[in-house]
Amino acid sequence: MSETDHMSETDQMTHRQSHRTRAEERAEEIDVRPTTLLAEIERLKGELEAVRRQADEYLAGLQRERAEFQNFKRRVAEERERELGLAGEDLIRKVLALADDFDRAIETRPAALAGDPWAEGIAAIDRKLRALLESEGVATIDASAGRRFDPREHDAIANVPGTAHPEGAIVEEIRRGYRLRDRVLRPALVVVAAPNAEGAPDAEGAPDAAASGQAAAASGQAAAASGQAASGPAGTGLAAPGPAGSPTPDHPTTDRPTSDR
Repeated sequence: MSETDHMSETDQMTHRQSHRTRAEERAEEIDVRPTTLLAEIERLKGELEAVRRQADEYLAGLQRERAEFQNFKRRVAEERERELGLAGEDLIRKVLALADDFDRAIETRPAALAGDPWAEGIAAIDRKLRALLESEGVATIDASAGRRFDPREHDAIANVPGTAHPEGAIVEEIRRGYRLRDRVLRPALVVVAAPNAEGAPDAEGAPDAAASGQAAAASGQAAAASGQAASGPAGTGLAAPGPAGSPTPDHPTTDRPTSDR
């Protein structure tokens, strides 16, 4: 018989206790009483809820940061597009000055050049320029005679009484206006009908001589202003008009003292 068989039951128990595993030792340390287990379960539930709340906070913060980043990207894209649009708008304004020159050249074309190939070539260039502007979203503003004056699209440079049009209606378009997509790029310069003076007969036909003279003067002023804007102040070869009474190279003025008699 082996030595183990001669060991007493107490010795065997002591031997087993001295050779317990770590898992057995931890299992014996666990308190398995119902009250203890319920308390441990409640504690674990509380920790789980805290972890879930923290996860929800992290998720909400991440969503906010993502939304703010998307808004930032959209704002940057809009600003870049707006800057490019402003640069293109400045170029279009300069091209419109050339279009005004073509308008004046075609409107004042002598009758002797009717049907002339050279004059027709100039008109063809004007049509190509109009097509180019239309392809960039530029459209003309309606300022035909008889249309109601709209301060958002029209710029009145003269009020002419004694016309066949009602008060506030457009009498004549002096310079074309243009719209860039949904925004007014340049208002149209127009002459607007003014109410007749008291005692003056109402006009039923064409405007009288005074009204025609005012419209012609306004047209000349608009053409001169547009020509100056197209060519610029430098390199035009023309002296800028000075204040009234100021000397010019062609007509110098001299102040001569008057003697008392």
